[in-house]
Amino acid sequence: MWRKEETKFPGVAEPAMPPNTAIPQPSTPSNAPAAAVGSALPVSPRAAACITQGIRIKGEITGKEDLFVDGTLEGKLDLGNASCTVGPNGKVKADISAREVVVRGHVEGKVDGIERVQLWNTGRLSGEVRTERLAIEDGAVLRGKVEAGKPRGRGTDNSTNNTAAKTEKSKSGTADTTSRAAVI
Repeated sequence: MWRKEETKFPGVAEPAMPPNTAIPQPSTPSNAPAAAVGSALPVSPRAAACITQGIRIKGEITGKEDLFVDGTLEGKLDLGNASCTVGPNGKVKADISAREVVVRGHVEGKVDGIERVQLWNTGRLSGEVRTERLAIEDGAVLRGKVEAGKPRGRGTDNSTNNTAAKTEKSKSGTADTTSRAAVI
């Protein structure tokens, strides 16, 4: 009911916040990207996105950033040229396609690691694995089909050779049913 009136000086703007609240100062230089509002730690431009332990996702995830999965994921995961790490609490029932796949938890499905697939001693992988390099620590469990090494490019070479053979046969006028066989 009774309020003490504050004296206002002409030409002085009022502060937008009460005077006793502290204004957080960013610890990064002004030319660096700003951290998210309310974030205590600065965010690096290469920080991985996280699906934490309490999160459950069903569906298709695509992206170009590194991803750390410590929750539950069902569906399809396509990260292109990024890496995917399944944490020790992660449970993934999905087809994973990424440059690098690190398994520390449970994965069930088709795993396509373009450069590398790594199973830690706590990792459990059940399904198909295709990669250039495969690393399995002592204690890890791998059940399924494995294709590792350089022969991944072989399919594209054969399809090029088959296309050339088909073109050559079509020029000669003979149609051969064996030239239409699919490359497996």
